[in-house]
Amino acid sequence: MRRYIWNILFWGLLIFVLMSLSRCETPVDKQVESSETKDLIVEDEEVFIQGYSQKLYSIDSGIVQPNQSLGQILPNYGVNYTTIVTLSDSFKDVFDVKKIYPNDKYYIIQSNDSTKSPIDFIYKKSAREMVVMHLQDSIFMDVVEKPITIELKEAGGIIKSSLWNSFMSQSLTPALVNKVANLYAWTIDFFGIQENDFYKIIYEAQYVDGEFIGVGKIKAILFNHMGKEFYAFDYDSPTEEGFHYYNEKGESMKKALLSAPLEYVRISSKFSNSRLHPITKKYTPHHGVDYAAPTGTPVVSTGDGKVFFIGRAGGAGKMIKIKHTFGDVITKYLHLSKYASGIKKGSFVKQGQKIAEVGNTGMSTGPHLDYRIYINGKAVDPLKMTVPSKDPIPDTLKANYIKDIATIKNSLDQIVL
Repeated sequence: MRRYIWNILFWGLLIFVLMSLSRCETPVDKQVESSETKDLIVEDEEVFIQGYSQKLYSIDSGIVQPNQSLGQILPNYGVNYTTIVTLSDSFKDVFDVKKIYPNDKYYIIQSNDSTKSPIDFIYKKSAREMVVMHLQDSIFMDVVEKPITIELKEAGGIIKSSLWNSFMSQSLTPALVNKVANLYAWTIDFFGIQENDFYKIIYEAQYVDGEFIGVGKIKAILFNHMGKEFYAFDYDSPTEEGFHYYNEKGESMKKALLSAPLEYVRISSKFSNSRLHPITKKYTPHHGVDYAAPTGTPVVSTGDGKVFFIGRAGGAGKMIKIKHTFGDVITKYLHLSKYASGIKKGSFVKQGQKIAEVGNTGMSTGPHLDYRIYINGKAVDPLKMTVPSKDPIPDTLKANYIKDIATIKNSLDQIVL
């Protein structure tokens, strides 16, 4: 029995020692291997800064300080005054050296020897543009544009207060908010979006050297407003030059009229056949929509057309009437404070072009725009009318269009909120 116990202790101790040795040896071997590999990488790797090898050049960098000029920076690196004057005077058509700004970065490329002779000076004009000033031999300057790398990104959100706040909570950019608002300018009034409206979006993110520099095009988007789905897809137009946005049915996102002629605070009065007038205190038709907004707010033409009336018109105050280029459609803009420069009777205006500013002229109790639409001489409610689409996908090509957008539409629908 005693012998049996000693055998167990002996073999147990032997196994423990062997396992301990194994544990000690394995990390040492791995550490040596890792260290050797790391040394090889450091030795073999050639580090480049702005395209210049650190093996071949001495590279320094700095930040432009407030009130600092090129003439104050370059002498610190051995660049003489004659060279600075040449850069300043001879290359203004390439880049004006007076237009360097605080907090911008620069690099100085020097010879990799004891002389540290200045070779090139690089000013980072933007994330993409680099101004390269060649300082040796034949002095010259050029602007180099770095390539942009595009990645498709997906996002989605449920609106609780505003489109802006929802986008910011998703770390999306203000530029993307503006793109969405412009894309839906004909179909959605973003001053009337509701809580729990939601969106899904696929867009281009732009990078230079791995650094995010901004958003590109929206490739596809779904906006659900008050339970109604509004799709938009970026597509190569078969009828117009370039890419345009179309909905899932092939209808252009551009409508003949914008959804509203201004950025307003609120709708103060809607279309009505019998409204109590705030001044006369009588019930009369109000065949327009009143948009409350500060005096001076820009008013734009909601569609292409020709101005056929501009001037005062009794209780309407200063007014503009526009005959549009499609159908028998007229829009009116009442109670204006002033007209935009160049707008006169006979002027042709484009959709979205500023024509006037909000005012309080005529029979008005406060600054607002009274906006009216007439079709075939009859007043229609701007908030309820169906506006025709501009240049839809032709019926003969619609099947191809629906097939072409199927993949990205499926990706859009799969985005989880």
